[in-house]
Amino acid sequence: MEDIRYVEPEGVIAPVLHHINLKTTRKDEMIAWYRTVCGMKVNYDSPFGAFLTNDRANHRIALLAPPGLEPDTERRTHDGLHHSAFEYASLEDLDASYRRMRDEGIEPLLCVNHRNTISYYYEDPDGNLVELQCDAFGDWEESTAWMKKELMEITEHQLGVVIDPALVSVDVLTGVPMEQIQARSEEGRYHWDGEPDLRLPAPPPGAPEMFKR
Repeated sequence: MEDIRYVEPEGVIAPVLHHINLKTTRKDEMIAWYRTVCGMKVNYDSPFGAFLTNDRANHRIALLAPPGLEPDTERRTHDGLHHSAFEYASLEDLDASYRRMRDEGIEPLLCVNHRNTISYYYEDPDGNLVELQCDAFGDWEESTAWMKKELMEITEHQLGVVIDPALVSVDVLTGVPMEQIQARSEEGRYHWDGEPDLRLPAPPPGAPEMFKR
């Protein structure tokens, strides 16, 4: 097994995130959805749960389906996990996956240029959000530096610009580079008519707009 350890300057051996575990009342639907959206394959399946992976790890998503579970109909106002995220190497890969899933009837809930990532949010059969993203800088060190400095200086629309993935796709397919797509989104070239909804409680009156539209 490859050495994945990273030792912080303070001497902490930082573990690498291995998997997430989701309780579900819709195990078979969840397996099918994650297979389509994230390319997951099943390494283990039983009436009480399943282990899924899309790389060499034995599992990246665990599904637990014990008797007695009930859907959480108030998850919007409950604390807990908001979303998991998977990263593509490029905007071209993200766009290709968007088009493939769109053709299979799976549409994103919301798409955002967060300025350090381009992110498409989907909702699984249980209502968990899954973010599919690519790094806007193509380099984690650069996007981290941007987050630590530039993001701290943004006072309006801190979550970024809402974008229409179909309009973005047209430019991606014609070879428009990331920097230009970023600029065009800020100019409103990819305007999306819907109401941004990331399954959070409604903001109080007078709260600043988190998204640019």
